Amino acid sequence: MRLARPALKWKEEHENYVREWGPSRLVPSSFDLAGHETYEEYLKALAIREGGTDRWLPSTNYFLIDDNERIVAMVDIRHDLNEFLRNVGGHIGYSTRPSERKKGYATLILAEALKKCKELGIDRVLVTCDEDNIGSAKVVIRNGGIEDESFADTDGTVKRRFWIDNKS
Repeated sequence: MRLARPALKWKEEHENYVREWGPSRLVPSSFDLAGHETYEEYLKALAIREGGTDRWLPSTNYFLIDDNERIVAMVDIRHDLNEFLRNVGGHIGYSTRPSERKKGYATLILAEALKKCKELGIDRVLVTCDEDNIGSAKVVIRNGGIEDESFADTDGTVKRRFWIDNKS
């Protein structure tokens, strides 16, 4: 297992990953290919977002690749927090391919993301999940997450918020 940055060589595998989510599920925003006519256009937009824009804080994205060169999970690491991310999104957003869930990949990609956060100098990491996402909450707790106060969004969605001490 290894982390890899989004690149043209992952185009087909990324498209398969997104397709597996199906029309009724939401693909995590930084990995959603909708709105991009080509994969190259997606990669350019991602590169711009990584540097930060008026709309997006700097972030870095990775795929978790298995021994068969298959994307099993994805992670988006936000280098800083604004009010929205402090309440809803956190520093790290991750997803696991639907067919690969309950195999430990979410726990692994979060652990790897925490290492990347350490390299970025992020000593206190915020990770959030929907109130009803018990599996994700367990993943965060396994990685050292300490639950903080939840946040109720205007649409009624409740986000559980966890802080991870990333200094050691």
